[in-house]
Amino acid sequence: MARKKTTFSFEDSLENLETIVDQMELGELTLEESLKAFEQGIKLTRECQNALQQAEQRVQMLVEENNGEDSLVDIKDQ
Repeated sequence: MARKKTTFSFEDSLENLETIVDQMELGELTLEESLKAFEQGIKLTRECQNALQQAEQRVQMLVEENNGEDSLVDIKDQ
């Protein structure tokens, strides 16, 4: 059976991670539930880190495409 590919959402993953942290901080999970939550939290953290690295690379490529000129504008000046 083929695995269904889901679309990654950074915002949803971050929200899920925050929920896991909140649940674990309450201290009401069993040991097994805590381990599963921790495992899921590690997975979400890695996915978010990967998404941030990809975004950083895209930004770097856009800056470099601008002939190496740093033409970023401070939005406060606008």
